[in-house]
Amino acid sequence: QVQLVESGGGLVQAGGSLRLSCTASERIFSINAMGWYRQAPGKQRELVATITSMGTPNYANFVKGRFTISRDIAKNTVYLHMNSLKSEDTAVYYCWAVRPPNNYWGQGTQVTVSS
Repeated sequence: QVQLVESGGGLVQAGGSLRLSCTASERIFSINAMGWYRQAPGKQRELVATITSMGTPNYANFVKGRFTISRDIAKNTVYLHMNSLKSEDTAVYYCWAVRPPNNYWGQGTQVTVSS
């Protein structure tokens, strides 16, 4: 059972930046992939960015060039650096991890971007 603890959400003005952190209870080398999803009110949860155990990132088109996913292996932590935030980025952001056949989720952290 992988436990994920998120932090770093909050309120920011449009054009601003935030960094989300997700710390796993196990060594992230043992996890196939980690990343971030988000869910806005009335919408389905959607993928934002992922990173594999080999460090390969993948991004949703709507965040390319604005968000960067990174990791600190020594801290078992994955980060989401969010720049040039827009009001449409407002959502609850969930950390995600997969070690087949199981998916794991964090509790979610609110990001609110004011216009």
